Amino acid sequence: MSAGILAHLLGKQPYRELAAKVAAYEFPYVQLALSKAISDVDCSLGKLSPGLAAEIGGAFADRGVNIAVLGCYVSLIEREEDTWRHNVEWFKEHLQHARQFGAPIVALEVGKPTDQDHMAENWKRLHRALAELVEEAERWGVTIGLEAAQGHLIDSPESMAATLEHYPSSCVGVLLDPCNLMNAGNFARQDEIIRSSFDLFGSRIVSSHAKDVKWEANGELSGTAAGLGQLNYPLFWKLLEQYKPHGFVTLEGVEEAQCGAVASFVRERRAAARTELLIGK
Repeated sequence: MSAGILAHLLGKQPYRELAAKVAAYEFPYVQLALSKAISDVDCSLGKLSPGLAAEIGGAFADRGVNIAVLGCYVSLIEREEDTWRHNVEWFKEHLQHARQFGAPIVALEVGKPTDQDHMAENWKRLHRALAELVEEAERWGVTIGLEAAQGHLIDSPESMAATLEHYPSSCVGVLLDPCNLMNAGNFARQDEIIRSSFDLFGSRIVSSHAKDVKWEANGELSGTAAGLGQLNYPLFWKLLEQYKPHGFVTLEGVEEAQCGAVASFVRERRAAARTELLIGK
C-alpha cells in the first residue's frame, strides 16, 4: 500500500528541486497544483504546452515519482463572467495537457457561494461549467476529480451524489476527503457520513486525501495530520480498500517534519485493512 503527498506541502520551489525532495521522502506519487508548487515556471492561462508539461512531468518521472493528480482549484461559480470564463479555460488547459504531465486526473473543489440567496444561480453556473469541462475531459481521455469541501457548493455526500447524477460520464469521478465532509454539527455522525459516501458514489472514487480532525478544548473542530485526530480511519480504510483497492491516497494537512510518520501510518493501516478484507474479518 502506498501514500503520496500534495507536492506544495514541501514548499513552493523550482520543479526539479521539488521532484528531488518528493523522491527523498520516498513518496511514489504526488498531487501537483502548479500554481502552488512550482516557482520557476509560469503555468498561468495560455502558458501550458505539451513540451512544458512533458518537461515537468519528466523531471518527476526521472526521480521515480508519478503525478497522480493535477490540482486546479478554481471556482466554477464565479458570478463575474470574465473571471468565470478564465477559470473554465484554465481548467480546460489542465485537462488538455494532463497526459503529458503523466496525470490521469485533474481535481478541484467547485467554489464557495458568496450569496446564499442565489443558490439556484450558483448551481446553474456550476452545471454550465461542468458541461464544457466534461466534454473536454472526454476529448482528452482525462478524469475530472470533484472534491467536496465545507463551505463549497458541493459540501456533503448528498450534494456530491446529486451532481454526479447529472454527469454519468466515466470521465467524472470523486476525489474523496472524508474530513471535508465533517463539521462541528455532524462529526458525531461521522461513521454514517463515511458509509453513505461509499454507498452513494464508492464506484466513482478516483483518489483520496488523508488528513484528520479533532475536537479542541474550546469545543471547536480543527484539522491535523492523518492519525493524530479522531476520524474513524479503520472504517475509512476498510471501505476504501473494499471499493477501490490500491487507489491513490495523498497526504494533506501534514507538516514536513511529520511526513515520514504520517506516511507510515497510512501505508500500514491501509495494508492492515486490506489483510482483514482478504481473510474475511
